[in-house]
Amino acid sequence: MDISKQIVDDFVANDISFVTTVPCKQLAGVIEEVDSRPEIYHIPSNKEDEGMGLCAGAFMGGKRPAIIMQNTAIGVTINTLVTLTQFYRMPLPMLISYRGELKEPVACQAEMAVHTKALLNQLNIPTYHFHHREDAQELDAILKYTFMCNKPVAILTDATFWGGY
Repeated sequence: MDISKQIVDDFVANDISFVTTVPCKQLAGVIEEVDSRPEIYHIPSNKEDEGMGLCAGAFMGGKRPAIIMQNTAIGVTINTLVTLTQFYRMPLPMLISYRGELKEPVACQAEMAVHTKALLNQLNIPTYHFHHREDAQELDAILKYTFMCNKPVAILTDATFWGGY
């Protein structure tokens, strides 16, 4: 099965009906799959923190949201994650391309990769790193966890997971 389809199938199976996305080459297949699903309301965002605000509105309106983004924007989302998502105990699955890891062709991406897990850990956000295709089998359980405990979770997907560039 196509990995992008599998990921979005898990979203749908867990009642995620609102997804916002920020463009990313690694996640392009998932974004296209989200956009093709009538059961998901898809709103592209200009910035990740803006997307988190859209997800908060969707959650407060009774939807189960998710955001698809790059790790390079974790720094600009910290205030939103703490003062909005965590303060209001909002479940938010964050499917994140883990740029700067092995097989990364863009040198400047490596700097944020060094800090990504440490920043998420400092914020007490559970983090899961998908390095191999079979790691995606955990997604269903991760999604159930975030909605059960009303916490954001980060699912990091690196270039090896996506098959390189």
